Amino acid sequence: MSGFKTTALHCLMALSILLATLFARDVSATETTAPVAIHFTFDRPPDASMAPFFLAAKDGRFGAERLNVAFNSASGSPETLARVAKGDSELALVDINELIRFRDKDDAAPIKAVFVLFNSAPYAIVARKSRGIQLLTDLDRKAVGVADSDLSMRLWPALARQNGIDPSRVKFHKISAAVREPILSAGQVDAVAGFSYLTAVNLRDRGVPGADLVVLRYADYGCEAYGFAVVVNPAFAAAKPDAVKGFVRALMAGITATVREPGRAAEEAASRIDGGDPSLELERLRAVLADNILTDEVRRNGLGGVDTARFDRSIGQIAQDFKFRKLPTAGDIFDDRFLPPVAGRLIN
Repeated sequence: MSGFKTTALHCLMALSILLATLFARDVSATETTAPVAIHFTFDRPPDASMAPFFLAAKDGRFGAERLNVAFNSASGSPETLARVAKGDSELALVDINELIRFRDKDDAAPIKAVFVLFNSAPYAIVARKSRGIQLLTDLDRKAVGVADSDLSMRLWPALARQNGIDPSRVKFHKISAAVREPILSAGQVDAVAGFSYLTAVNLRDRGVPGADLVVLRYADYGCEAYGFAVVVNPAFAAAKPDAVKGFVRALMAGITATVREPGRAAEEAASRIDGGDPSLELERLRAVLADNILTDEVRRNGLGGVDTARFDRSIGQIAQDFKFRKLPTAGDIFDDRFLPPVAGRLIN
């Protein structure tokens, strides 16, 4: 009997150890696959250009990557970058040209962009043809309204020189962003600076005839700048590289869905905007897809990346109005390690 009891006791102990091991593995697996929390900050209130993020969330793309993403907004790229630097936001959407300037500070956190959403910056001068403006050179002696927060003005000196315009002969008037469209529609200025996909649509919505508007896009006049890009907190990128890669994959799925179903994407964006109008957001979305996201470069090289030679040229244009302590290169600002191979980023 004693031998039998001893054998039985050993079997029970072995079974207990096995069960404990299996339980520990289950707990470990659960901990490993628990969703990663991401606080994502937009540098401005919601608009149609953010539809790919919202559609990715609605369609469960972030959840499928084991990510729990919460969206919030800040008042401009500088504030957004400060949040990312402090770790209050793991990822964010900012103007990549503002990131370039931010990184030149002596104590700047080594924040990098990991995905470029806007292959072409949305900077534009929106003017009225009835005020004698058809081309960029027609701004000579004209009055242009510019909001204090308008980042496009930082690239205006380079654009003016490139197009043979004397900057001193264009009369810029500082205005509040809230009155940008009203003062142009009222004829108080001849043109305003703004984003091509926002300002022009807003003006048409205010009753300004589309035939009387001309959108002078910086990109059409030699501006090499990229636009909005996803940036990441460096500590988070080092600790959770797979989460960053997963976020990028989910965002690309959101872009693909937006391209295929722009109406549904616009409705989702409008639902996140106070008083959002789906038809108005659809008009904005179509403009931003055509002009800023699905460019010829993107169709050739895929979503999210940069052409390093072009990027370096764009830094040179920024340097015409910004004194760098040390001129950066594309590699100092953009990290392509989180992008899928090109074949997985092509979109038709």
